[in-house]
Amino acid sequence: MLGQKHPLYLTIIDDDIEDIELLTELLEEPSLLKFSNYKFSAFTNIKSAVAEQLVQKTDLLLLDLNLILSNGIETLKIAQQQLPHIPIIVLTGLYDSTIGVSCIREGATDFLVKNQLTGEKLWRSILYAIERFKLIQSERKALHEIQLLKAQLEAENLALKEEIKLAHNFDEIITNSNSYEQVLKQIEQVANTDATVLILGESGTGKELLARAVHTSSKRNKYPLVTVNCAALPANLIESELFGHEKGAFTGAIQRKIGRFELADNGTLFLDEIGELPMELQSKLLRVLQEGEFERLGNPKTIKTDVRIIAATNRDLLKSIQEKRFREDLYYRLNVFPIVNIPLRDRKEDIPLLTEHFIQKFNTKIGRNVTHISTKIMKELTSYDWPGNVRELENIIERAIIISTGKYLQIDTSIFKKRNKNQSNTFVSFEEMQRQYIIKALKKCKWRITGANGAASLLKLKDKTLYSKMRKLGIRRIDFMKE
Repeated sequence: MLGQKHPLYLTIIDDDIEDIELLTELLEEPSLLKFSNYKFSAFTNIKSAVAEQLVQKTDLLLLDLNLILSNGIETLKIAQQQLPHIPIIVLTGLYDSTIGVSCIREGATDFLVKNQLTGEKLWRSILYAIERFKLIQSERKALHEIQLLKAQLEAENLALKEEIKLAHNFDEIITNSNSYEQVLKQIEQVANTDATVLILGESGTGKELLARAVHTSSKRNKYPLVTVNCAALPANLIESELFGHEKGAFTGAIQRKIGRFELADNGTLFLDEIGELPMELQSKLLRVLQEGEFERLGNPKTIKTDVRIIAATNRDLLKSIQEKRFREDLYYRLNVFPIVNIPLRDRKEDIPLLTEHFIQKFNTKIGRNVTHISTKIMKELTSYDWPGNVRELENIIERAIIISTGKYLQIDTSIFKKRNKNQSNTFVSFEEMQRQYIIKALKKCKWRITGANGAASLLKLKDKTLYSKMRKLGIRRIDFMKE
């Protein structure tokens, strides 16, 4: 501390002018000035001192314990609230060991009696207080890092217990489909960048599996992949889950909670069902994406974070933007690298592979020994359209393993007929019919729109009219990656 390059800034808060003069005399003793470079200022109330913090850095506060507007320990508490992260030496006119102990417990670094002070004693206390405060801050920082690491490990362990796992070579992604190879190629292209990824696709297609593939193939794979399901959490808890909260920040906040952004620091945060995020939180998420910083609930201190974002949704976000349920600027921040997950009905060649995988999985889990699938059942499986995608297939195979008693897989095939019948009786909107019809024409014309062999000519529409309808219906070639 002695011989430091920059001066120390000391602040005195005491409503007794005579006591301020006493402290001034002590601090201006020539014997002290030759040891160190320091400056000090004095105020008669905390409010004035707080205002001065805007223009002057303070290294230590000398605080009179019994100010006119507050008394005893309350004075110390008010000072700590108004002037956080500054070591405090408490000064009093009369010695009281009980009050002294209470002040130290409340966070004061020392407790001094004014009429017993000498310049040398005061200076030794100042040096001790500053060094001790630095040590305490360092210990607190280390403790916080340990708590954060512990929470990250717990989150990672929880994720590992889930059944969606992936190796770097995508061993857990079961596919033999040429169209799905394009999806895997996109993962390889984007994995080692820090680009934000938006995974689009119907429910049950395995969007989280793709998110895990991006993470485990990235340079962040030594850090956790933290998942937040925006649809599964109540709206009033999502902010706390994302950004964390301090003890007492709201009713029921009985202890500090580290949020998912903090847990995912240096790793990846997967925001599943991002289309369900409430509008009031979308602006806060946008700020984190833009500036890489946020605040815990109940704590104004800004926290920096280095997190790679992967989001997923089964919603049409462009339609949500038109309906004022999703921010357009947030959409463009998320849609840096879109990946469209292909529904199972468009990769039916994978159904036998997936079926075999799920049979092995549930044989082990349930304790069965199913090894054969009849041609009839496999035909039923491959002819069904699977509106619930891979998740629906998995559920049906699990149910089949439960009821199968021998080596052959037993499935009640009537469920496929019943579901197909229900689908055939389901009407879609006229707008959706138009959308499907235009997409069909675009596919037939290999996405050529104008000219004699273009979709506009096939649909007997003007080029401008087709472009307009495509914009209105949210049809983009990028959303059909298998083409």
